[in-house]
Amino acid sequence: MESSTQQQAQDAPVDVANAPRTSVPATPVEPPQTPRPQPIDPSAPHSPPATQSQPHPQPQAVVAPVIRDASAIIASPGKRRNSQDPAAAQAASASVAGESSSSAAKRPKPTAGPPKILPQRYEFCGVEDMVVLISHMLSELIETNDALALRSGSLTRFHSRTAPSISVLEYLNRLAKHATLTPPLLLSMVYYIDRLCALYPEFTINTLTVHRFLITAATVAAKGLSDLFWNNTTYARVGGVRVAELKLLELEFLYRVDWKIVPNPEVLVAYYRGLVERCPGYALQEEEAVDEDEDFDAVDDDGSTEISDGVGDDSGDSPEEDSPAKSAHGEDAVGPSQAA
Repeated sequence: MESSTQQQAQDAPVDVANAPRTSVPATPVEPPQTPRPQPIDPSAPHSPPATQSQPHPQPQAVVAPVIRDASAIIASPGKRRNSQDPAAAQAASASVAGESSSSAAKRPKPTAGPPKILPQRYEFCGVEDMVVLISHMLSELIETNDALALRSGSLTRFHSRTAPSISVLEYLNRLAKHATLTPPLLLSMVYYIDRLCALYPEFTINTLTVHRFLITAATVAAKGLSDLFWNNTTYARVGGVRVAELKLLELEFLYRVDWKIVPNPEVLVAYYRGLVERCPGYALQEEEAVDEDEDFDAVDDDGSTEISDGVGDDSGDSPEEDSPAKSAHGEDAVGPSQAA
């Protein structure tokens, strides 16, 4: 009965407006407790801290876009400035360009020093200077002739299989030093180039022929123009060739130039002037200065030359003609009749 009565009471409609008001005791609202930090165990594996849900929504944070290209991060300072402020970067680059152009304009250009003055006569020229003049001329010839195509039938005895590692200047310095080559001998070697090329069209000065030509020309010039010279063994050792090969080169050279190896002095003077004119850094001494420096005999108006005192009588006979010839020991020389 009680259960049915309670069921009817629950099913009956309730008048909310006329229902008695009941007072509900107010319970104090406790503030949310903040979690205390827990001590971290070093031995325990690291795990991200658990986040608690907030009762109120928080404003969303702006997340920067992910950069997938590493080159965008490792950028040069110029690229960073351009990405930040294009106008400022353009102004900065313009100022840097202006500073570089002004510094380049202010930088002084290297000026060549005064040329070295060489004497008018090639006999008085230094061996080192003569070597520089000839090597410069040979370098120009080699540069021109190496550009030409080598024909199969133009090989000569002076050709090498491979180009030597020593330069022309160093090789010519070696020959001049150890073979005691004087300026006239060096100039004669230049004369031999033109003569050999004129009489032997297959021969040209290039990288493969210049070294064998120089040692051959030095040997021929020393033997033909100098009173003192070395033997073929010395020249071969200085030139870096075998003695038998040097003999063949010398014979081939003499045969090709028709055994004419003595140049005229005027030809050597012309070669000397031409070498000085084409080589930068050198100049010939002026002729007026040469006339003042050299000690010439005084010449009268009629063209006669003054002779120092102590000359014989007016007849022009030598004072030694009437006196008997003296031997090396100061005694009278004995003729064939007296010896008999």
